[in-house]
Amino acid sequence: MEYISPFREKQPLSERMRPTDLTEFVGQKHIVGKDSLLDRAIRAGVLGSCIFYGPPGTGKSTLAHIIANTCQGIMQKLNAVSSGVAEAKACIEKAKKDFELFGKRTYLFLDECHRWSKAQSDCVLQAMEEGHIIFIGSTTENPYSNMTRAIVSRCRVFEFKIIEKEDIIGVLNRAVVDKEKGLGNLNIVLEKDASEYFAFASGGDVRQALNGLELSARTTNLNSEKKIVITKEIAQQSIGKMPMSVDSTMFYDMLSCFCKSVRGSDTDAALYYAHRLLNSGCDPKIIARRLIAHSSEDIGLADSNALLLSTCALLSCEKLGPPECFLTLSHAIIYACEAEKSNSVYVAMSKVRKDVENAKDDQVPNNLKNHSSINDDKTAGYKYPHDFGGYVEQQYLPNKLKDRIYYTPSENGREKGLKRKKFIFEKTKNK
Repeated sequence: MEYISPFREKQPLSERMRPTDLTEFVGQKHIVGKDSLLDRAIRAGVLGSCIFYGPPGTGKSTLAHIIANTCQGIMQKLNAVSSGVAEAKACIEKAKKDFELFGKRTYLFLDECHRWSKAQSDCVLQAMEEGHIIFIGSTTENPYSNMTRAIVSRCRVFEFKIIEKEDIIGVLNRAVVDKEKGLGNLNIVLEKDASEYFAFASGGDVRQALNGLELSARTTNLNSEKKIVITKEIAQQSIGKMPMSVDSTMFYDMLSCFCKSVRGSDTDAALYYAHRLLNSGCDPKIIARRLIAHSSEDIGLADSNALLLSTCALLSCEKLGPPECFLTLSHAIIYACEAEKSNSVYVAMSKVRKDVENAKDDQVPNNLKNHSSINDDKTAGYKYPHDFGGYVEQQYLPNKLKDRIYYTPSENGREKGLKRKKFIFEKTKNK
């Protein structure tokens, strides 16, 4: 007898389970938590244009729809990949008419908004300023570096984080029992190990976890008790990734061992843990990203080539993929381990960020101020370094912080003997 799927005529589970209001929305507590700025703005109906950016499956599109519904507005959706200036202008004209006829504001949701060109972005600027549309962009790319400044300057930017494991498990459990939108009519038993694996392997992507659950339910036969039992083994086959031979605790322990081995210059251990993770199904890009971070945190200016090789390894993971990228990744790991170590970059960054947060009255020196904004006589004290052989002693930091020293070179690698030490000595000598 041919198996007829009960899902054939329905939307995907991830779409059916999409939250319709803030009470159902999971994750992003830093953005929509109780009494947060966005929460208050949505409930008051005064939210302006904004951009949501972060990993896929973290609720960007969902929150945009919730905003439009809560604020009793009209939602129009465009995709930056397939839409152009003509489509955007048509949306704007419709928004103007809807506001005139019904008094309702239009929320223009633009998915993959970083793909819009300058011409496409410019066509909505006037409508945004006049209030005919509330622009909500969604992107997985950093808008500050991948979108036109004119759009970004008119929007409030909110960064989305990956969904926590516990939240994803809660969504999966609701989907199993929800008879209206979920799989509640199928008598499913979702084992604890299976739900935890879905949450772990999805990498914080709720959509991927729900898609894996739906595929499991579609393809698993009823047992003798007329139940669909989804085990961890079935979850591993359905999530669309290589089954990990380590659990989540062991995965993060091994990743920690890898990081500490690089920091401790143990090449053999770093290679072992990296390839143990790769052999277990770990995405090589995860290891490459950690290597990039440690190239600045633990190697820094003692050997800046480590950062270049680590970045090349990530590019190799993205463009070549396994198994070819394993060679370049191993190359970068060996170089990072054998390189001389210095944490001076990390120390300098920590010091300066502390002052940036605490020193609010940071008046800049008059001789460094913009010529166009002050009288010329106030900048008469500025010394052009190239007129003095490339370096001249003068005050650059704000008055309150003029004696601060953030970066101190180590005695390792390329940092040893840097001329900057002479400048530091002169600074401390004059205190």
